[in-house]
Amino acid sequence: MATIKFKEASPYTKPKPVPTPEDYLYSKYENDCALKSDGKRRDPVLGVAIFGLGRAGTIHLSNLVNNPRVKLLYVVDDTESKWKDLKEYWRLDDIPVIGSKQADRVYNDPKVDAVVVCSPTYTHEGIVTRALGAKKAVFCEKPIAEQPASTAKCYEAARRASRPLFCAFNRRFDPSYRDVYERLRRGEIGQAHIMRLTARDSPLPTIDYLRTSGGIFHDCMVHDIDLLTWMLGEYPIRVSVHASAMIPEIKAIDDFDTVAAVFHFPSGTVGMVDLSRNSCYGYDQRIEVFGPKGLIDATNEQPIHCVTAQLGQQGQRKPPIWYSFASRFRNAYAREMEHFLDVALGKAQPLVQEKEIMAVSKIADACEKSARTGQSQELKWAADELPNHR
Repeated sequence: MATIKFKEASPYTKPKPVPTPEDYLYSKYENDCALKSDGKRRDPVLGVAIFGLGRAGTIHLSNLVNNPRVKLLYVVDDTESKWKDLKEYWRLDDIPVIGSKQADRVYNDPKVDAVVVCSPTYTHEGIVTRALGAKKAVFCEKPIAEQPASTAKCYEAARRASRPLFCAFNRRFDPSYRDVYERLRRGEIGQAHIMRLTARDSPLPTIDYLRTSGGIFHDCMVHDIDLLTWMLGEYPIRVSVHASAMIPEIKAIDDFDTVAAVFHFPSGTVGMVDLSRNSCYGYDQRIEVFGPKGLIDATNEQPIHCVTAQLGQQGQRKPPIWYSFASRFRNAYAREMEHFLDVALGKAQPLVQEKEIMAVSKIADACEKSARTGQSQELKWAADELPNHR
């Protein structure tokens, strides 16, 4: 009876609790139950063609075939040996699967409203410019082109065509990273003093992939550079990078697999990235931001996150983290594609701007130069290069 004095009134007499905003899945469930539309149900259906079904292309194809705002019209992929299996697995019975030599069918088809580009990097520029010339909206996996000048030409083509060109930096759309961004922008920890990112890839990419990837700075670290600059709302003025090739096969192609980088920002904030191509324990992706009022971090997610075991004298054991990017950022990929569809329909402006894409490339170039020369690199920024989200 010692606690009966704490007995409360019936919960039915109290206001109904409201779901927390962090539970975004329950919010969607409530909208489904209430038949509450966000307006997308009345959107016109967009005709879409996808180029390339490699690592990222397969993820985008999965999202496209399951999206009620999309009618997939073409799949363009040059691995003809898998066309039959592709059509069977994805039930593409009435959808042409064609090679890149037949891509004129896509550009000349007025029913195609948008093109999703996930083919090898060296093909991006040609597909992007031809699709824009045919008045298609374009979603392109990074990088848009192999050289900054070519990337700028692609954006100029988008302006001439009055059609959007969206470059995919999917991690901005990850719910946990978005939450870190919003907490920083609310000033929860005051001015950021140190921001640290860990990015360790799993599984180790194939040498064939790495040989044409553009290198660790432009293929891999660009994601971390984008997160740093997007969250902090500023660009670094100096970078200092050390890099090694611990794996002989990667050294043989003149690339790196292990990187440590320090970024110095005009506000005084220091950014740090440690990067690896080969994490044996899973896809290690963490962010920590420290300031005078405290710390915000986004740690590794686990597929099965609520189960632990204690067996014998082994201590507590937890399930492993996500194995690779396709599972860890599944939500981010889906949200990114929804955003692109909004952009293609004229309902939103791209959340990733041209100047940001160009800035990330410029910073990645400086990082690679620092790693190869052993010297810090200074960066200068014109007023029109600076980010809008400061």
